[in-house]
Amino acid sequence: MKKLLYYFNSKIFIYLIIIATAVFAMVFTYFHNIKSDGYILGDWLINYEDGGFKRRGLSGSFFFLLQDLSGFRLHYLVYGFQVIIISLFFYYYFKLIQYKEATFLYLSLLLSSVGFVGLFNCVDYVGKKEFIVFFLFTYFVYQLNQGTLSRIKEYLICFGLFLAMFFHEITLFFIPYFLIALYLKTQKIECRRYLKYILAVFIPAIIIVVFGKEINEGQSLEILQNRGVILTRGIFFWHIDERQYIKDHLYEYLLYILSFGFSVFHLWFYLKYQTNRKVLSIALVFAFLFSLPLFYLAIDWGRWMYIHMIFIIVLFALLLKDSESSLASEKLIVNQKFWITLFIIIISLIYRVEMSGRGFTFEGFFYRTLIAPFELLNKMI
Repeated sequence: MKKLLYYFNSKIFIYLIIIATAVFAMVFTYFHNIKSDGYILGDWLINYEDGGFKRRGLSGSFFFLLQDLSGFRLHYLVYGFQVIIISLFFYYYFKLIQYKEATFLYLSLLLSSVGFVGLFNCVDYVGKKEFIVFFLFTYFVYQLNQGTLSRIKEYLICFGLFLAMFFHEITLFFIPYFLIALYLKTQKIECRRYLKYILAVFIPAIIIVVFGKEINEGQSLEILQNRGVILTRGIFFWHIDERQYIKDHLYEYLLYILSFGFSVFHLWFYLKYQTNRKVLSIALVFAFLFSLPLFYLAIDWGRWMYIHMIFIIVLFALLLKDSESSLASEKLIVNQKFWITLFIIIISLIYRVEMSGRGFTFEGFFYRTLIAPFELLNKMI
């Protein structure tokens, strides 16, 4: 076993996960789009043409304009944009960790059931608008790490956050991670600098709250049908009291306590080996508390946990040791840290966190790759 661990390279596994996750995300985003999925494709097609200004409406009007100029189907225009955003996120994440020394413990974060593996466990995570914010944050952290975050780039990122708010309002609830990354790099509190990022999301949030109309003002489905998109379910059909829905499915939502508790343990164990763990712990608790309104207002609890973990994975890459080698990886030692990390990875691959409801099941990555195919084959036979 010592010989096996001597040749084990966490960085190579991270590269493989990046490639597999990127390909998986783009392939299944295509399937969602081509089938006119109302929760993924439909969300990108919320527009201002139906009743005027509203939250998330910028994306639909943008693609309507592209369609008028190009004549292409909306399905392909949206997918092309999604591919660009998804590719940029994975590209800058790869660049961020390329010359870092990977650790087995850091690899465990990617294999978390609400980390990169979350995409494989819950295919409905793909193609959603949070990839815009993932890309902005990863580009931001990459520039911080390289020491190349100029004033112009910083203002461009703030402008990107400003625009992202008109694509999806969840951008607001994850802005603390930008401030945390700044602090970790500079090791000082810069209130004026933070204010730029805060205003970039709070100004559009106020505009949306004051002037925003309903997502569907009654004509959206007809407008989309005239443009070649026929939706039968999704955001335009959503008339559910989400707080009542949670009450009606309380047992399923209580299961999120299990997955959340395990994720907290995972992060606690990771932070145990960080030099600035106290500051990081307080900052991450604040970031989570800042997002609590999402858990109250919407039913996608698993999705919010997944978004938090992706931000944390990118953020923690900033703290990895720099290296001159693109294959730099710590040498594994069989000790208590190794066994606990291995235990965390195995458990992470066993359980699954659904986007909304069923907060903990044993239908994780192992089930979906080692058991489900044989069950399907048995049914076919």
